[in-house]
Amino acid sequence: MPPIKVMIVDDSAVVRQVVRQTLEADPGMKVLGAASDPLFALEHMKREWPDVIILDIEMPRMDGLTFLKKIMAEHPTPVVICSSLAEKGAEASMNALGAGAVSIITKPKMGLKQFLEDASADLVSAVKAAARANVRRLVPNQRMTTGSNGVLNVAPKLTADAVISAGGLGSGANMVKTTDRIIAIGTSTGGTQALEAVLTKLPAVCPGIVIVQHMPEKFTAMFAERLNGLCQIEVREAKHGDRVVPGRALIAPGGKHMLLTRSGAQYTVEVVDGPLVNRHRPSVDVLFRSCAKFAGRNALGIIMTGMGDDGARGLKEMADAGADTVAEDESTCVVFGMPKEAIKLGAARTVLPLHRIPEAIVAAGRS
Repeated sequence: MPPIKVMIVDDSAVVRQVVRQTLEADPGMKVLGAASDPLFALEHMKREWPDVIILDIEMPRMDGLTFLKKIMAEHPTPVVICSSLAEKGAEASMNALGAGAVSIITKPKMGLKQFLEDASADLVSAVKAAARANVRRLVPNQRMTTGSNGVLNVAPKLTADAVISAGGLGSGANMVKTTDRIIAIGTSTGGTQALEAVLTKLPAVCPGIVIVQHMPEKFTAMFAERLNGLCQIEVREAKHGDRVVPGRALIAPGGKHMLLTRSGAQYTVEVVDGPLVNRHRPSVDVLFRSCAKFAGRNALGIIMTGMGDDGARGLKEMADAGADTVAEDESTCVVFGMPKEAIKLGAARTVLPLHRIPEAIVAAGRS
């Protein structure tokens, strides 16, 4: 395979230097250039076009959002946003992601060089994920701005065992079926636009929904708030103890795991700390395992676009516990990673394109 060609656009000399060194240390990467603003970058890109662009938002002469819109209109290219966690940076990054960027790398205001060096493996993974993205599936939606998955600190690849044990109380296909159905959705790269496509199609009365979207802290609350303004259902960032009720979707907060639990006939969520699972927090596997354990056949599990395999084993546990399970079809995925792994495990009872998933949720509420 030829190396992935990358252009770095950031007005910080430290960021340009460290990111360049990090990427060039990987034999699968080739840095075409590192520009201090978009106009310099465009001049360089006229000579050789990159496969992936790493882009800051606030820069002189032309801001990153304007540059991104120009790129997506004239020459669609996977873009990774390199953004501050500050509220202003988060807002601007959400706008950029809504304009078609693939993902976010968050950077602190202080200790930037050390942070970038520590997160070098995450940076490389983000670029590789972007290079695989189907940018045709990232057509900007002018109705709202959305986000995408973030990059989390590297750690040993733990399983859901690190947060919740398998089986036990209430698990398995013999759980008594109730009238309350639970919809559990897991997604990553490209998932914010996929979630918008699904949730905006749902009627106000539909089963309660719990969602893990790989996304950094500060972004999930903003993402949920904006979806809430578009959807007939209520959408919000989950808080510990929130009830899962019809007509409500709870999105796991960035940096925390979310688990489903049950007390009598009532479903609630637990929002907890814990180690990274499959190098993610929140983890889809953690949510899906809790749904297998406490909802069993009362649940529908859905895994959508994303890189890696988080959620594949959890979806298999849901299927084994009697739940209906769905994987998004390759034809509509931005990255056919997580659904592919679930299909390979035999975890998905059904494979559906994105536009068919809302009807599956509605049908689950009638069954």
